Order: sequence, then C-alpha cells, then structure tokens
Amino acid sequence: MIVNVKPQTDLSTHDFYYDLPKEQIAQTPAEPRDSSRLMVMDKESGKTEHRIFRDITEYLRPGDTLVVNDSRVIPARLYGVAEDKPDRVLEFLLLRNVEGDIWESLARPGKKARIGRRFVFGDGLLRCTVKDIKEDGNRVLEFEYDDPAGFYAVLDKVGTMPLPPYIETKWEDNERYQTVYARERGSAAAPTAGLHFTPELLEKIKAMDIAVVPVMLHIGLGTFRPVKEEKISDHLMHTEFITVTKEAADTINARRAAGGRTVCVGTTSCRTLESASSDDGLVHPVIGDTGIFIYPGYKFKACDALITNFHLPESTLIMLVSALAGKEKTLAAYEEAVREKYRFFSFGDAMFIK
Repeated sequence: MIVNVKPQTDLSTHDFYYDLPKEQIAQTPAEPRDSSRLMVMDKESGKTEHRIFRDITEYLRPGDTLVVNDSRVIPARLYGVAEDKPDRVLEFLLLRNVEGDIWESLARPGKKARIGRRFVFGDGLLRCTVKDIKEDGNRVLEFEYDDPAGFYAVLDKVGTMPLPPYIETKWEDNERYQTVYARERGSAAAPTAGLHFTPELLEKIKAMDIAVVPVMLHIGLGTFRPVKEEKISDHLMHTEFITVTKEAADTINARRAAGGRTVCVGTTSCRTLESASSDDGLVHPVIGDTGIFIYPGYKFKACDALITNFHLPESTLIMLVSALAGKEKTLAAYEEAVREKYRFFSFGDAMFIK
C-alpha cells in the first residue's frame, strides 16, 4: 500500500458545508456530453468565468498533458436472496476485487449477511458465500457461476449500475454513465469529470499538441464515503486500487519538464498522480492501493490544474478542490455556481481550476 502523510489541520467537516437547493442536483446528463456548463476559476486570484465545456480548448495549452482515469464502471449493485430464506432480499454493492472471484462489498442490511451464509442472484445465475466480515463491516464475498464467459458476463446480466442515491430518476443507459475512454472494469462509480468529453473533443485536444494520458483508479468506498468525523483529519479513507504505467509516467514527466502543465481530469486522476509522485514532482510507475486523503494543507506534487464537477457539501472531494484552490475561494465559487443555477454532482456541470 502507498503511504501518504496527512497534513495537520484544525479544520472541521462543517467548514466545507454550503447550501444547495435540491432542484440543482442534476438528474440527467447534458446532451451532447460537451454542452454542459463550465466554470473556469483562477486558483491564485479566485476570479471566475462562465463558459460551455467544449470551450475547455481555449484554456488548454500546447505542451500540456491531460490525465484521465480510464477505469470502467461495473454494474456493481446486486439484489440477492438468502439461499435458506428466499423471501429475504439483501442489497450488495461491490467495492473492490480482492482476487479471482472474491470481492469486498457493502451489504444492506448487514446483520443478515453473516459469515457462511449463501446468497443467490438472478435466479441462480450468480451465487456467493460470505467468507469474512472486515473491521469496518464490509463483507468479503466469494462468487460462483456456471457461465464459461466469466464473472463480468454474468454481472452484466444480474447487476445494476450503482447510481448515487441523489439521482432519483430511473436510468437505463449504462453507457452514458461511462466515459468515452473507459477501459478496464472495476469501478463502483464513474469518474464523472470525464463524462463531459466526446471523442471529437478529445481529438481536437490532441491536435493541439496536448497529450491525453490514461491512469487508473478503481473507484470504491474511498471516493464517496461520507465524512462523519468532526475533525477532517480523523477521517479514514478506504483504499482503492491504482495503476500508473511507465509509459504514462514518462510522458507526464517529460512534458512537465518541458514547461507543460499536468491537468488532471477528476479528483481520482489527481489522487492517483499524487499517490504515484515523489516530493520532487516526478511521477513513478505504480500498481497498488492508495488511501490518500487530500485536504487544505496538502502540498501538490504533480497536479497543476484540475477539471472536476461540483461536489457534495462536506465531502472529501470538495476538500481536495479546496486544497488546490483554497477553501475560501472554493466555497465562494460554489456559492456563485448556486446563484448562477449550475447543475451539481455526478450528472452536473464542470469546473476548471487553472
């Protein structure tokens, strides 16, 4: 596991609260993808501009590197019945692959998912046994299936996309909850800042001598678990699996050394790079787990600019944004976004912090 030192702070969770009218929580994504709104914020001055996302090309420069998280969302929400009590339905959310067909999962109601208990999904297409209960209450499940096409083929048949609870509309277009560059399966949620890019916009960016470099973080509980502790430094981030290839690290380092900026698309790309970087700002190849928690006081090593969505109050994500742009400037920008009727959260509008 990659170990990161947490900065000292007296900030409380409530220091990152803001009021958001419920009607500004986006229930559907913008169409086309790049037609969402874009707030551009200068992290030094706090000055903002209001644009459309496809205008991002006006703020990127030749020589920059756009770092994207190419993890693919899996239909990680499963509804199953206990083998011994088929009238008892439990909900499972797959968080991370431990090895083979063994997964760490949330279970609700958890007290019904005891060690040794077996559950059945999709009329028996998928089965599991609860092998262990972790200290935090997560369940370790071992799955069985008969389909020779493998676990993910079965999961596509019996699982549902794990949309956040604040999206209340019925959703059936699973591909719209993927980035256009999504590749390796494993996330329990989408890296939503990347949802704004179209293939055409990415080609236009590449033609400007801007490299688009993939890294990977499989989004699990660490990204979206709420902060319940009063002091933010007491919050424990769950680990998530990351990969940075040698090719990706070499490209990022070379272009940054030549004067280009490293622009992270989303907080997960940012956390991946910061986990893989040394204090001299160099990015290193890595395969492993990270539990990095970025909040004000953190000194960024590799991320120069950030494309991100507007995040939940008191979340680790708004804390990361505040670490990059400053808490007061970030909350002022969020209040401006509320006044200007921006759309918030996963399917909402975007922000470029330069």
